[in-house]
Amino acid sequence: MIDHLVYATPDLDATVADLARQGLTLSPGGAHDGRGTRNALADLGGGAYLEVIGPDQDQPEPAAPRPFGVDGLREPRLVAWAVRVTDLDAAVAGARSQGYDPGDAQYMARLRGDGVRLAWRLTPMPATGPAVVPFLIAWGDTEHPSLSAAHGARLASFTAFHPDPPAVREHLVAVGVTDVPVERAPAPALRAVIETPAGPVELA
Repeated sequence: MIDHLVYATPDLDATVADLARQGLTLSPGGAHDGRGTRNALADLGGGAYLEVIGPDQDQPEPAAPRPFGVDGLREPRLVAWAVRVTDLDAAVAGARSQGYDPGDAQYMARLRGDGVRLAWRLTPMPATGPAVVPFLIAWGDTEHPSLSAAHGARLASFTAFHPDPPAVREHLVAVGVTDVPVERAPAPALRAVIETPAGPVELA
C-alpha cells in the first residue's frame, strides 16, 4: 500500500502556506537531524500521508546533499513515494528474486514537535526525482505519521509517467504494487490529485 508521497520544495514555509491557500492543510512534522531538512504532513486517508520536505534553516549545512534533490530545486515538485511493508528484509529479498534491487535497508529516526521519537527502516531514498518506482518503508512499533498529521484531505488519484511503462510496471510488481497506473511520457514524472474541503489540489 502507498505509505506516503514526497513533495520536495526549496522553501518549506512558503510551500505549506501556498498549499493552505488552496485548501490543503498540513501540520508540522519534525527535523531530520544531520540531513538538513524538516517536513510538514497531511493525512491522505487509507493510512497514507503527504510529506512536504524542505531545507531546515535551523540546522547547519549538512555534510552530504539533502535528500530528494532538495538543494537543486527552484520550485516544489512531487519527487518520490514510499510503499509500506511489514517485513522489510523479506520485501527486499522478494524484489531481488524478481530482478529488481531496491537497495539495502537502513535506519532513520526523528523527533516530532511534541518530543515523541519516530523510528523506521527503509530502502534508499532517491537522490533526485521524480522516482517512479517507490522506496520501501517499515514503521515497526512506531506510531504511523498519518495518525498525527493534519486531517481533512483524501488522495483521489496517483499516477506515474515514464518513457517505458512496461519496464516500470515490472519493477512495481516486484515491490508488490499492482494498483498504480503508469502512463507513457517523454520523461519520468509523478502526479497526485488530492481532494480537500476547498476542492482538488494537483501536485506534480
